[in-house]
Amino acid sequence: MTTTLFGKYQREPVWRPKRQMYNVGLEPKLTKWLFDQSSLTERLIHACSGSFSVQVLDQGWAHPMLNEAKLLGMRPSSYAWVRQVHLLCNDKPWVFARTVIPPHTLRGKQRRLTRLGKKPLGAILFADKSMQRTEMEIAFITPGQHLYRMATHHLAQVKQSIWGRRSVFFLNQHPLLVSEIFLPEIGDPVHRRLG
Repeated sequence: MTTTLFGKYQREPVWRPKRQMYNVGLEPKLTKWLFDQSSLTERLIHACSGSFSVQVLDQGWAHPMLNEAKLLGMRPSSYAWVRQVHLLCNDKPWVFARTVIPPHTLRGKQRRLTRLGKKPLGAILFADKSMQRTEMEIAFITPGQHLYRMATHHLAQVKQSIWGRRSVFFLNQHPLLVSEIFLPEIGDPVHRRLG
């Protein structure tokens, strides 16, 4: 995991509250993925008919990006546990997920978050009764931005811009940031209500 500081040296996306992004002309399929409040893991499992999997790309102690550090109330020079994965459907990456966890969140039973392996984080978050979530933020992520390069680095040539969302989750009042970037291969979400 690289420990380079980002921000003023790298272009970062502009994250906007979800409520400001409803009328930006997104295609309906993508709108359904971006604005849904339920577990993305569960929706992907249903959309993939059981062929969902997690591919760990990178994890370890690293500096958060400047916008991530600010959102989590951290100093940019601080270290956080950073996990980057692809969420796959039929072995095709549909989503790039990046999780940033401050050290104080990893106390007690939350230390398990550093040992997820190929388990999806969403299954743990949505099963935890203490979980709270802030309002989602949405960003248009373009080539040349560091987050774009991270999301598409392991893919065949991707030239188009992509959309992402992020939220701060709280487990027992301790924060972690989850960013989910929707990749061009993503299919249609399941239309039925998921419990």
